[in-house]
Amino acid sequence: MTLKQNNLPQPQAWKPSEVETIKTNSNYLRGTLEQSLNDAITGAIAPDDTQLIKFHGSYQQTDRDLDEERKNQKLEPLYSFMIRARVPAGISTAAQWLAMDELADKYGNGTLKLTTRQAFQLHGIVKKNLRQTMQGINDALLDSIAACGDVNRNVMSTSNEGLSPVVGELAGFAKAISEHLLPKTTAYHEIWLNKQLITGGQQDEEPIYGKTYLPRKFKIAIAVPPYNDTDVFANDIGLIAIVKDNQLLGYNVAVGGGMGKTYGMPETYPRLADVIGFVPKDKALEVVEEIVKVQRDFGNRENRKLARLKYTLDRIGSEVFVELLQARLGFELEDSKPYLFESNGDVFGWKKAADGTWFLGLHIEHGRIKDTDALQLKQALKEVAQLGVCDFRLTGNQGLVLGKVITRDKLKIQEILGRYAAGDAQKLSGLRKHAIACVALNTCTMAFAEAERYLPSLVTKLELLLEKFGLSNEDILIRMTGCPNGCGRPFLGEIGLVGRAMGKYNLYLGAGFAGERLNTLYKEMVSEADILQLLEPLFESYAGERAAKERFGDFLVRTGVIEASQQVQSIK
Repeated sequence: MTLKQNNLPQPQAWKPSEVETIKTNSNYLRGTLEQSLNDAITGAIAPDDTQLIKFHGSYQQTDRDLDEERKNQKLEPLYSFMIRARVPAGISTAAQWLAMDELADKYGNGTLKLTTRQAFQLHGIVKKNLRQTMQGINDALLDSIAACGDVNRNVMSTSNEGLSPVVGELAGFAKAISEHLLPKTTAYHEIWLNKQLITGGQQDEEPIYGKTYLPRKFKIAIAVPPYNDTDVFANDIGLIAIVKDNQLLGYNVAVGGGMGKTYGMPETYPRLADVIGFVPKDKALEVVEEIVKVQRDFGNRENRKLARLKYTLDRIGSEVFVELLQARLGFELEDSKPYLFESNGDVFGWKKAADGTWFLGLHIEHGRIKDTDALQLKQALKEVAQLGVCDFRLTGNQGLVLGKVITRDKLKIQEILGRYAAGDAQKLSGLRKHAIACVALNTCTMAFAEAERYLPSLVTKLELLLEKFGLSNEDILIRMTGCPNGCGRPFLGEIGLVGRAMGKYNLYLGAGFAGERLNTLYKEMVSEADILQLLEPLFESYAGERAAKERFGDFLVRTGVIEASQQVQSIK
């Protein structure tokens, strides 16, 4: 495709949505957050501030299990806040792990959540403790700025260096992207860290985002074939590392992915990113920035339901988008390079990196770090962190990798984990190993149904069916969310369950095992009994009729159980 300077579309004028107006009037994300935090009459913050606090890495929530009871008692909802710490490539130190563990106990609900974007989440923080919690995160050399909101969010990358010698370089680039695209406003430091950084009449500036930031959230992920463990095609920008002779050459660039949709709005939909070309690694940051700027200028600022990059791409056309991008860059992207993804799950067990250190992939059910009577996982990982012999790497599948372990320290870690029977995926079924669930109830304001609290028990019932047909060890991707916003990437599950109402889900089937094909709606409003009844004959057919090494999703497509949905395509 040649560069075209003429006849390119121009940004249009939108009638700004309510949130756009809030951002415009916020004085670079300050709003009235200071006043809201100091208001002791309520556990909530002002309505406009609930939008602005997202940019600072926090969401206002309630305990929805208690909403009706408190309403009957004429009490306001039990408000609390979730804080999400930004962790580029998911890599944290042992000291940072211990700090987050302590903050969860001191100010939160005693648990940590490892997210599908390789970030930490703390839940259950009351308003009066927000500042102390933010300051505790900062003291650990982490922060929460841009972990939420209409900006680039936590940048993901394959974090297990045992999988490829370039993983460390990729993680460094993820951090560079994250820092480059951070909002430049000093509001975060002023409000949460008590630092007065604007003096002498100086004004905040946002050279990349502008005063109103992006039209909607923006997500970037990096992966190195054959491991698509960050689901690059579910992101606004997906960077596929191209490696030759163990050297990173650059990236195939994919744009326009996104999982969310809205019930009752067929104009909303999940979408996989299109591969638009290759960029050498020394030009990759420039390409990323310009893609962000195109979305800044052309994204829908009138209807937030249609504001993600995927809708911009489909509205103006993928080829036109590429022309706009190349015109701004002043150079063309190269043709994309060959690559092959084989899976998008985590790799468990010990892997040795090129530098001789070891990396241990651990299974963490739905990313929840907590202690129960059955499993003291939080205590086990705390004791490992106290050894100070490894770092802690969050994965895009709510898992964990203990990294940079020298050989003599492996046994120390193994002894602690073995004593608590923690993190070992070897005894798990192939279905449970790859299960993902969003938080959903009781804290998420968007959830229609359960996910994290329910999926483990559903998997147990499905395991009985799989065992019946000799499929217990077969890796199958199952993903559940409480709503269609797609935080757990349900539309990339070979089995996807999306909440519609309490106890009711839409059942999707047939995604690709490597994340390159969406699933297809199979049945609406199904109960648990329906799910089991619908899947049992499909498991039976799969066991008896599959081809050699054929994945469950591929089998469903090949045999016509469902029609194949959108697959990744190349624009150039």
